[in-house]
Amino acid sequence: MAWWEGVDETRLLIAPDVNAAGNGLGHFLSLRHPKSGKATCYLFKNETLQELNWFKQSYGSWFIGDYICEDGRLYIATTVDPVFILLPIFEEARMKKRDDQGKFRQLEEIMFVNGYPGYRHLISIAENCMQVVCEIKEIGSSKFFRLDDSKVLAWLCYKVHQLNQTLPTLDKNYAARDKKDTLADSISILGEYLKDEPWLKLLCDHLKLDLPDTTMKAQVTEIHPTASDNTLGSSNQLQGKRVGVKEEQRDLESCLKRQKWRKIQETSKKCLAGLLESEAGGLVGE
Repeated sequence: MAWWEGVDETRLLIAPDVNAAGNGLGHFLSLRHPKSGKATCYLFKNETLQELNWFKQSYGSWFIGDYICEDGRLYIATTVDPVFILLPIFEEARMKKRDDQGKFRQLEEIMFVNGYPGYRHLISIAENCMQVVCEIKEIGSSKFFRLDDSKVLAWLCYKVHQLNQTLPTLDKNYAARDKKDTLADSISILGEYLKDEPWLKLLCDHLKLDLPDTTMKAQVTEIHPTASDNTLGSSNQLQGKRVGVKEEQRDLESCLKRQKWRKIQETSKKCLAGLLESEAGGLVGE
């Protein structure tokens, strides 16, 4: 498959077959990663947002029919809750200052992010998914949104609860961990999608956890996203390498990734694809 218009390179992608009744057309979007703020590639198909992660051994290619795909990387798309992706831009849009909770703004205004036209594709799902963390005012036929800290905290606690319930069921190693370690694991998974300030600190303070411990754990278990070119011009290829990594470090990276691969399969497919996706009803009725 060609990743972008005008680019013929083939890549191997494993993705869930979401909403098979839809038109089947998907879009690769360049959005800001909610943790790092760097341009990252996402797949948007049938009103479902999926993040792309990749794994590659030192040497490898793919046989696809009668064709050899030189790029041996394996790309995995997993469903992600859009609230994680939209949280940073809603935080910026309200322009909060100390005791001032910030401004109410229309969705179309919030979703206009300079240099990232991909956010416009998410307008169709933004209103429904962001109401769980926003105050909404209606004036006539217009709706105005403002992020609400208490709602964000309640939503994050709900995610932590769901992870705490599910992690022990993944395998016997998770099941043998005590509740405190399981809680730290849950925070570290969420920490891959949250900036330290304000949300991760707010969550840790509420749960009476030490932020440095949880962020350190998150760095150890980090799953690397697929970066995207900021401009999305004629060279719109998926960028598989991390910025600033030297050539001689790649073999070491590959070795570390192989060691993490089984855990990535478990947490990425079972946990992130299931728990971080939008739940029917969200906090309502749960």
